[in-house]
Amino acid sequence: MSNGASEFSEQTTAAIGRARRHALGDLLHRTAIRHPDKTAVVDGDVRWTFAEFDAAVNRCAAALAGAGLVKGDRLALLSHNCHQFGVLVFATARLGVVLVPVNFMLNAEEIAFILDHSGARAFVVEDALLATGEKALAQSAEPATVLARIGLSGPPVTGDWVDLDSWIGGDGDPGERDVHVADDDPLRLMYTSGTESRPKGVMLPSRSLITQYVSCVVDGGMEHDDVELHSLPMYHCAQLDCFFSVDVYLGATSIILPAPAPAEILATIAREKVTKLFCPPTVWIALLRHPDFDTTDLSSLRKGYYGAAAMPVEILQELTRRLPDVRLWNFYGQTETSPLATLLRPEQQLSHAGSAGRASLNMETRVVDENDEQVPPGEVGEIVHRGPHVTLGYYRNEEKTAEAFRGGWFHSGDLGVMTAEGHLSVVDRKKDMIKTGGENVASREVEEALYLLEGVAEVAVFGVSHPHWIEAVTAVVVPKDGVTLTREQVDAHAREKLAGYKRPKYVVFAGSLPKNPSGKILKRELRTEHGDIAAREG
Repeated sequence: MSNGASEFSEQTTAAIGRARRHALGDLLHRTAIRHPDKTAVVDGDVRWTFAEFDAAVNRCAAALAGAGLVKGDRLALLSHNCHQFGVLVFATARLGVVLVPVNFMLNAEEIAFILDHSGARAFVVEDALLATGEKALAQSAEPATVLARIGLSGPPVTGDWVDLDSWIGGDGDPGERDVHVADDDPLRLMYTSGTESRPKGVMLPSRSLITQYVSCVVDGGMEHDDVELHSLPMYHCAQLDCFFSVDVYLGATSIILPAPAPAEILATIAREKVTKLFCPPTVWIALLRHPDFDTTDLSSLRKGYYGAAAMPVEILQELTRRLPDVRLWNFYGQTETSPLATLLRPEQQLSHAGSAGRASLNMETRVVDENDEQVPPGEVGEIVHRGPHVTLGYYRNEEKTAEAFRGGWFHSGDLGVMTAEGHLSVVDRKKDMIKTGGENVASREVEEALYLLEGVAEVAVFGVSHPHWIEAVTAVVVPKDGVTLTREQVDAHAREKLAGYKRPKYVVFAGSLPKNPSGKILKRELRTEHGDIAAREG
């Protein structure tokens, strides 16, 4: 027997490839054929069927192509949640253009780095973020030339900016775009803080994303008749790729909110009869504490998901008590696993409280020692994964990619313990990552920013337990001899250098930092010493 398509002519092989294609850009189109009249997206006054959503994506793809974008180009997107965000996810995928979602809490300098590192040819910015976007362009070494604005609240478009809605509702060819996108062609470039002072670009292709969608569907109990509320940022792979894109794949209905405001979430669940909701622990806590919680009709809600940080056991117990008809899942992973890696199922929530569960359908997870050998059950080691969810690597970073993939496994950088039955518990972060309010903060990045403040001799940044943020960024600062620093000075400096969620919530001044004989700062001691600072300072 021959070795497959190699026996055919080039023309026949190409035709077979087109007939067999299954890329991210195809998913919405196929759903629109199955469920043309079903509600796909609700965003304020916008209520699109899948047929209307598909047509809008085709028009936008035609406009992007008309602007000169081709397969492999990068389009950076700076926006809060909106239906236009969803259009760009699938319009770029149909052209093979790489979407670069940008965290809207970053400052202009941080955004400029992403624009330059990704080599973005196009930049789409929500009007409320336009001032920051223009500052980022001004600082960019090679600024993007295709510029579009998402008009949600601001004044009419001026200057070089095009109104994105003119692309979505324009006269461009709404037909199918005949662009061949292979399984491992990058379609998403997600920037993650990691543990470095500069973020790394995680490359995700259709194969990683779609196999992750399948794992979410099967292991997460997701169905075509779900009505899901999306309020967490869609620039984050969790909301975008564990939930929104999966809903599009299945034909479920997506209700989009610009932000996770508790009052609006509760009101929307009641109004739209929402059945499914994802929130990090901080938002679940805010919902439970809201005065409208007990008076709002939440009877439609059937499925709840959490992740991004550990759920306090007492909150988990309260959720199961106050929402007894809601089945809960814990999703654990990271951007590099698209992002789902392991999950804890509803029937295990209380019996395995605090666990990240077992490996998802298309993944394999183990815990290894410093020699990358699997450790026995109950021993601490680094969490590693392999499977099709895993990233293609870090864009323009061979060194970090080789380090992360040594031995043929992706090294997460998290420390964990595995039981004999395969249940994983995440016990620490290998390189001092802080997870605050569902966001990753690299302690080294914050430290480097604070070191730029004149008068700082040494600084150590770490996370402490916090009742709302789960972890709060905390800095211990050692002033130079003869220098007096104030909290106000540190705050003002951090405001200039860092995005809001990265700035220290607590600042402590000290005469020295604890160190081991080799000079390494002992952050574990600092966490112990200042672990109750939230209770002391509020």
